[in-house]
Amino acid sequence: MKIDITKAASFVKADAIEALKPQVKAAQEALEQGTCAGNDFLGWMHLPSSITPEFIAELNATAKVLQDNCEAVVVAGIGGSYLGARMVIDALSNTFGWLKPSKMPRILFAGNNIGEDYLSEMIDYLKGVKFGVINISKSGTTTETAITFRLLKKMCEDQRGKEEAKKVIVAITDAKKGAARTTADKEGYKSFIIPDNVGGRFSVLTPVGLLPIAVAGFDIAALVKGAQDMEKQCDLNAPCEENPAAIYAAIRNAIYQSGKKIEIMANYQPKLHNLGEWWKQLYGESEGKDGKGIFPASVDLTTDLHSMGQWIQDGERTIFETVISVEKPNTTLAVPSDEENLDGLNFLAGKRIDEVNKMAELGTQLAHVDGGVPNIKISIEKLDEYNIGQLIYFFEKGCGISGLILGVNPFNQPGVEAYKKNMFALLNKPGYEAESKAIQERLK
Repeated sequence: MKIDITKAASFVKADAIEALKPQVKAAQEALEQGTCAGNDFLGWMHLPSSITPEFIAELNATAKVLQDNCEAVVVAGIGGSYLGARMVIDALSNTFGWLKPSKMPRILFAGNNIGEDYLSEMIDYLKGVKFGVINISKSGTTTETAITFRLLKKMCEDQRGKEEAKKVIVAITDAKKGAARTTADKEGYKSFIIPDNVGGRFSVLTPVGLLPIAVAGFDIAALVKGAQDMEKQCDLNAPCEENPAAIYAAIRNAIYQSGKKIEIMANYQPKLHNLGEWWKQLYGESEGKDGKGIFPASVDLTTDLHSMGQWIQDGERTIFETVISVEKPNTTLAVPSDEENLDGLNFLAGKRIDEVNKMAELGTQLAHVDGGVPNIKISIEKLDEYNIGQLIYFFEKGCGISGLILGVNPFNQPGVEAYKKNMFALLNKPGYEAESKAIQERLK
């Protein structure tokens, strides 16, 4: 993985990054020594290097049980409990693989919304499918996931019988407490632990992400190896110029301090759409607090050049871009020649589709920079488990450093609780009587 900030650094003062180096160093030291705000959620820091071959083997063995007994596996979780797994699975999957028979179960995601049509349509689909469930929740009481698991548990037991259902329902939850832990112990489900010191948005390299990825048939050992190598590269003692996470944290904060408040992640590979979704949660939930924070947005290019491209090129100059570039596609496809050439594209005949895409990428970068948009470029060799593993740790470490430079606690999410309190009051949940009364007065 490589990071190029040359087309971003020119937009900030000449000494801006140099001036931030002491803060970068201090942030890294605070993370390493556990002296920063939120220091009880630093388990992700050395998580890759702590994962053993034996643990990977246990995850793969559980994945094999689900693969052998299920045509579909539903991952029930919300936020960090599903976004990381979905990002990796989508990045590595054949886009149209669901159209043809596969030895691997189809991975479905639920528990991340309260859409009645969504859940009803999923249940209709599952009526004729042997399915299993991976229920991901520390507490077991998160509304969206708990409702979904209620539905899926009953349906799976009705379909297979209670004893058989136990084999294909897996719990990923707290080690000792919570409704999900109680249910797992009572029912005898295979279970894995969400470490207490790893927050949801940093959890993709725990069983939360690794088990669904393994069930989908991907090499979690290679994914972990990529993260392990990036962990070493982002070591505290590495010079800032050789530490990609430190460079990223420094340049994005320098740009933010210059007045640009929105960071747009752009990709040129459709399979990376959910990388943007995962990244938005990681950075939005980590930095958006205390009236501060870069707003994370994402676009899929070249598709969105025909919609959002106009705004990026000519809109308010409060944005910068981080572009994810994949150097080598996994397949080969060339533009054919056409005798009539009515579309005028014979000048491209024989060129690989990826060459056209790369020139679109370069041309867009030059246009956006000329239009006043700083560009950070992050390049990976190809879309595979190892390179995605590198990206995961790079963005996690960059997030921790960046949040501390910004002056916030990157590991809490107090704002998330506001909507829950109102929702529970509106639904007349026991214990929320005072809040319910106050809301009713507001709504009069």
